[in-house]
Amino acid sequence: MFYRENIELPFFNYYLKDKGELKLPEAYVFETGSNKWKTYDHWPPANAHAENLYIDANGKLSFTAHAGSSDSYDEYISDPAKPVPFINNINIGMTREYMVDDQRFASRRQDVLTYQTDVLADDVTVAGPLTASLFVSTSGTDSDYVVKLIDVYPDDAPDNNPNFTGMKMGGYEMLVRGEPMRARFRKSFEKPEPMPPNKIEKIEYVMPDVNHTFMKGHRIMIQIQSSWFPLVDRNPQKFVDIYKAREADFQKATERVYHSSRVILNVVK
Repeated sequence: MFYRENIELPFFNYYLKDKGELKLPEAYVFETGSNKWKTYDHWPPANAHAENLYIDANGKLSFTAHAGSSDSYDEYISDPAKPVPFINNINIGMTREYMVDDQRFASRRQDVLTYQTDVLADDVTVAGPLTASLFVSTSGTDSDYVVKLIDVYPDDAPDNNPNFTGMKMGGYEMLVRGEPMRARFRKSFEKPEPMPPNKIEKIEYVMPDVNHTFMKGHRIMIQIQSSWFPLVDRNPQKFVDIYKAREADFQKATERVYHSSRVILNVVK
């Protein structure tokens, strides 16, 4: 209702009917997490600055760089025959709810790496694009890398009221943003090239913008996986023309994500 009355209606009245005045800011954004409308003179906001969110051993995630070896890593087996689904149920077509769906089902999978911060002592607001900066290796010659930014609710978070779906909000892992990168395009979309097997490669890409506040008492989570079916078509994990790939081309691969990897957030201060 707020959007319709304060943004959409004045916009259409002004441009389609030469009616009234239009006094909209450069950016009028609904901030998820806090669930408030925010206005900014610039986008990303002028008071946003880049902060690194580092992945570490034992599923740790922190804004402070760790002192461990850059050669340390976590690994998983990616199997194209058993891809990670984008939702936890069977549905015909793409559900719009997937954009905020509970990711606990993915956290339980052995082919999904999960990292999370300690409980936040203060609100953390992220506004603008994200950058995934990964150091990875694969036993194959191509792979997908999906990075998901997730808001983890406290275990004692109250359920919604009314609660038609019976969703338990305690420990809810709300998807904030997810974005894939196909490794063959890591250097160029025009000139794809294979991954050298079992050698460390940097894969860095910009993820779409967010405007989200991780509230005090919540945690920030990053998940990394190599399939997101059927939002992303299955990668054979072999450098072939995927449109002409044969069944025999689809192969398991060992994926390693090194602890020098990070996600760069635009944090509003």
